[in-house]
Amino acid sequence: MKRSLHQLARPAIAPSVLASDFAYLADEIARVEQGGADLLHVDCMDGHFVPNLTIGPVVVEKMRAVTELFLDVHLMLSEPARYIQAFAEAGADNITFHAEVASEPEALADRIHELGCAAGITINPDGPLDLVKRAVPHVEMVLLMTIYAGFGGQRFLPEVLPAIRQVRGWLTDEQRLEVDGGIYTGTIAEAAAAGADVFVAGTAVFGAADGDYGRSIADLRRAAAAALES
Repeated sequence: MKRSLHQLARPAIAPSVLASDFAYLADEIARVEQGGADLLHVDCMDGHFVPNLTIGPVVVEKMRAVTELFLDVHLMLSEPARYIQAFAEAGADNITFHAEVASEPEALADRIHELGCAAGITINPDGPLDLVKRAVPHVEMVLLMTIYAGFGGQRFLPEVLPAIRQVRGWLTDEQRLEVDGGIYTGTIAEAAAAGADVFVAGTAVFGAADGDYGRSIADLRRAAAAALES
C-alpha cells in the first residue's frame, strides 16, 4: 500500500475538492493541508453512472504532484474496472467503487490492491447493503453516501444513520467507515455517534463564510470527536 488508511486520525476529515475553486486548485489544496486536513476526497464522475462529469486521472496526477495528503479517490463510474489502473498510476492512495456497478466486488478490490492502493466500496442511500457486506473482508473502507451521488451541496439524509450503525458492526477496528454528503458540524456529530470515523466535507470547508478552512476543519473535527467519545 502507498499509505495506510487505518493509521489516519480518528476522526479523519476529508475535504472534497469538488467544492474547491478549480482555477486555483493547487492553492486550495495547500490551504486545507495547512488547515489540518487528514486526507483529500476526490469525486470522479463519468456523466453516465451519475449525471455529472468531473475529475479524471490527469487531474489526480497533478494533485499528487502538489500534496503529500492521502488521496481518497471515489469512482462514480459505470465501469470502474476500466479506469482503476489509470487512477492508481496517477497517485491515488485509496480507490472506492460503487457496489451497484460491480458484479464481482471482491475481485475488483483485489485488483486495486495489486495496483498498490487501498480499496473501498460504497453505495447510494437506497442501495441494498448486502452488496456491500460480501466485499467487506476485501476492503479497507466502506463509504456510505448520505446523499445521492452526483452533485455536491445536497442535504444530509438522516435515514442513512441506521445503515451506518449496521455497517459499523461488520467492520474490524482497523477498517474505516466513511460518510459523504451534507456533512456540517451538526450532521457530523450524528454520523460519528452512529459509527462513522472518516468524514467527507465539501461546502462545509471550501464554502466557509470567513474563508478560514483551518477553522472549519477544526470545528468539524471537534464535533465528530465529541460524538465518538460519548
